[in-house]
Amino acid sequence: MSDTPIKIVHGTALTDVQKKDLLHRLARVEGQIRGVQKLIANAAVPADCDGVAQQLAAARKALDRAFITLLTDAIVTHTAAAADPEQAQQSARHLAALLDKFA
Repeated sequence: MSDTPIKIVHGTALTDVQKKDLLHRLARVEGQIRGVQKLIANAAVPADCDGVAQQLAAARKALDRAFITLLTDAIVTHTAAAADPEQAQQSARHLAALLDKFA
């Protein structure tokens, strides 16, 4: 991760707290990926692949968790901000379609 902190822009997509949580999750994934790169660079024997595979699986799981957190937070935020039940349903349908498309 770079030394420059990411500025959180206030908006209606997600709350500032939700954004901060997701950014922390992604920073941890970034650290895991850097660790995997080092493991691969230093792999000397076939058994080293076990550690690489384990760390890749952990990073993938962490990304999946960030994805689910993003959609869950968006559902809560978008439906709470809806002007009426129809708008809430429309937001929920859109997010469900994202889940179907990317999961």
